[in-house]
Amino acid sequence: MTQVADSQDIEVEQASDDNRIVDDLQTLVSTIPEHIQSAIRSLGDLNGVLEVVLDLGRKPEIRFLGRQIHLDTEEVTRDDIDWVVARVGRFGDDNRAGIEKTLHRISVIRNRMGDPVGLTLRFGRAIFGTIKVIEDFVFSGESILLMGRPGVGKTTMLREIARVLADDAGKRVIVVDTSNEIAGDGDVAHPAIGNARRMQVPSTPEQHRVMIEAVENHMPEVIIIDEMSTVEEALAARTIAERGVQLIATAHGNTLENLISNPTLSDLIGGTQAVTLGDVEARRRRTQKTVIERKQKPTFNVIIEINDWNNVGVHRDVASVVDDTLRGYATRPELRWLGNNGELRQDAAAPTKVESREAIRPHEREKREERRDQPEPERPDPEITRIVAFGIPRPLMQDEADSIGAAVEMVRDLEDADMLVTTKAHYGRRPRAVRNAEDNGMAVYVLRKGTAEQIRRFLRRFESTLTPETTDSPEPPKSVRRSSHKNGSRSAMHETEAAVKKIEAGETTVELAPQSAFVRRLQHSLANRNNVGSASVGTEPERRVVLRRRR
Repeated sequence: MTQVADSQDIEVEQASDDNRIVDDLQTLVSTIPEHIQSAIRSLGDLNGVLEVVLDLGRKPEIRFLGRQIHLDTEEVTRDDIDWVVARVGRFGDDNRAGIEKTLHRISVIRNRMGDPVGLTLRFGRAIFGTIKVIEDFVFSGESILLMGRPGVGKTTMLREIARVLADDAGKRVIVVDTSNEIAGDGDVAHPAIGNARRMQVPSTPEQHRVMIEAVENHMPEVIIIDEMSTVEEALAARTIAERGVQLIATAHGNTLENLISNPTLSDLIGGTQAVTLGDVEARRRRTQKTVIERKQKPTFNVIIEINDWNNVGVHRDVASVVDDTLRGYATRPELRWLGNNGELRQDAAAPTKVESREAIRPHEREKREERRDQPEPERPDPEITRIVAFGIPRPLMQDEADSIGAAVEMVRDLEDADMLVTTKAHYGRRPRAVRNAEDNGMAVYVLRKGTAEQIRRFLRRFESTLTPETTDSPEPPKSVRRSSHKNGSRSAMHETEAAVKKIEAGETTVELAPQSAFVRRLQHSLANRNNVGSASVGTEPERRVVLRRRR
């Protein structure tokens, strides 16, 4: 339910089953010159507003998720800038200020003489229920590092983590608040952090000192920090973790690979060092004699890559992931997301070899031996295209493919794939997986963004091989002729979903109706995503899938 007051009061409070959003928009809007205020009020619904930008000599602008609007035909004057500066708190050495008892943030741009010439008024929100997808990790007591692009919601999640651990878990929580962004401006912390205590930082360079002071003076069980960015803070974090305190922090960067490549913050995940191998070890690894290895135990046990509040990637064992990455493996996080009805869904991570096919870790060798004892699902017909998704949630691509009937199969390993699909942002960083795919002559497709719409548009090119009614070809491919009868692919997938629920309820095996090779492959994929074993049995035309409980 969303309630928007009249034009004189634009404070918004939004509530739902999963999230409750509390804004205090009017307080921030009141610091803006009146002629711009009236333009903001005329917009009506301000849900999704991010910030207002006032730059000297330019038109004022309001920014929403995915769009921006000019608020006035007149350019911003110096009087407009001075109006706002006079009505907000003092700007610190980081050129940020706040408004007491709110979560809003005002950042200033200065000229060479130090005079304000631009302002960014960022709307702060207390959003409850944003950590459902990672709640088990938060309560585990392990140190967690949150990563993600600017504006994705890292600070909002930190605020909710502080409240949940302090109020629901009853732990002693201290928030080290550098720019008063987590708990708001003023001496009294915002209610959004619950019973957690807040220590303010006098200036940005002193954050590491306040972190140590919090541990030594106040006996916390949990310390929460936003925007770790210096070597001193990384060392302070290691000191805190070694004292048995749970540390939850954010850092700049989208992925774990960004952190490994960051010389300032790589110590958070164990750091790196050059090691010279002996001749025998170098030959065994099939590498050069000088290699890069992890230097020490990581400060954080878990790293969470945030796409949004309901869609994250999780690296559970940071030490192993860093080791695999440095040895040339394309590592993937465990994907977690919330389904349409709010249930937690996940797709376990699996290492992918892209460099040395002989270097098999012991736990991988055990998995391969287990697979030898189980019937292998059959390979798909030639019409099915096998795709590796890099930087895009694999379950999301598979769900979109299933929904439109695209003749594709999402695979984990480059060696099993026909093509690799990634996003423009990931491709621009030239990760190892992309380089290996191109070196091997594999087709690489780059999407502008990893949204469901972009994915669906890309997958449309494979749709005609599955749905004969949408193609100009007079005869459908062999792999789909049987899927057009009364047990078509959609009804077959509904049957599979029902069988999976029976397995989860306790049944040992469930036999499905005979289907074409392609439909059987979709059934195997669905079973695997739900951690249910599957195998094809029988001979054509009665070959069918049997689901079973995994040991």
